[in-house]
Amino acid sequence: MSVEASKPKAGLEDVVAASSSICYLDGQRGVLAYYGYDIHELVRASFEEVCYLLWHGRLPNRAELGDLQSQLAAARPVSEAMLRLMKQLPSSDGMDMLRTLTSALGQYDPEAGDNSQPANYRKAVRLTAQMASLVATYGRLQAGGGPIQPDPALGHAANFLYMLKGERPNALATRAFDVALVLHADHELNASTFAARVAAATLTDLYSAIVGAVGTLKGPLHGGANADVMRLLIEIGPDAPPDRVDEAIRGKLARKVKIPGFGHRVYRTEDPRATHLRKMSKELGERAGNTRWFEMSQRIEQLVTGEKKLYPNVDFYSASTYYTLGIPIDLFTPIFAVSRVSGWTAHCLEQYANNRLIRPRTDYIGPSYPQTFLPLDQR
Repeated sequence: MSVEASKPKAGLEDVVAASSSICYLDGQRGVLAYYGYDIHELVRASFEEVCYLLWHGRLPNRAELGDLQSQLAAARPVSEAMLRLMKQLPSSDGMDMLRTLTSALGQYDPEAGDNSQPANYRKAVRLTAQMASLVATYGRLQAGGGPIQPDPALGHAANFLYMLKGERPNALATRAFDVALVLHADHELNASTFAARVAAATLTDLYSAIVGAVGTLKGPLHGGANADVMRLLIEIGPDAPPDRVDEAIRGKLARKVKIPGFGHRVYRTEDPRATHLRKMSKELGERAGNTRWFEMSQRIEQLVTGEKKLYPNVDFYSASTYYTLGIPIDLFTPIFAVSRVSGWTAHCLEQYANNRLIRPRTDYIGPSYPQTFLPLDQR
């Protein structure tokens, strides 16, 4: 093998780093599947059904789904200790909050140090329930409201919106957010999932592995694009006529400014998740009597795809979907974690079950070996 052929690809692009049964991607054909189920089919399922699928490798029957729903409901309330800590944290950044509180959850879990499969499964359930409640409660407090206890009669998506906004969501809002959670639940070996698996491979506890994933998601090259999309839409203005939208986007393209929400490291065609979020954005806008955010997004898509041959990714239409649901922009990235924790924990459970320490090598490009060591007074 030549030296050139043996050099690693930047960012480990297309390098296979693990074997997994969880998620299948085909970027050329725009395919995303969890355990073989195409995402276009799974949007018919609830987030709880998809959690069960990711953790067990199969869809639940009615009794199994009911049992999981009960477990999530029992684990959903935010404790007084976590609420006090949330109020004491100095940072107003949602991801800083989530990273710290995820770590703190491990301090209060008596099973935190038990790495057995049954204990780790129970922790996966608790983490998924708690992360949604923490983000919703944080958003509620940031808006000046008081914390709201979850309603055990509501599902995961409805409870999040209820705890955030203080009112029970309508069927369309619940369905739209449920679909968003399903679409974001897993995405193969993305940066945060890889970070979680690397941590789990050391046999650290599940909370520590998920803290690593949250910290990785905080990086702007992984999370935050949908918040940037919404800020772009607001910058252009909801009342901007089509020609002003065109002028703003073409001006950015001419200056080589990246338009957030377009292109993907894996997909070479439309991100299959964008297909459903586009539909949700339109339906929510029609229900609210204001389709302007959707119409602006659609016009931007036509320009960017037409001129740059870049397709929208999961972030592009999730921006207007979340905003129309009344979700603050600062919660967009934490909501990614609310969903993806199901995939993170699934990958950690898989890693623990067939573990080998992940220890890759580097391509050394430093000074030639050996260097001559000179005593201090001769340097």
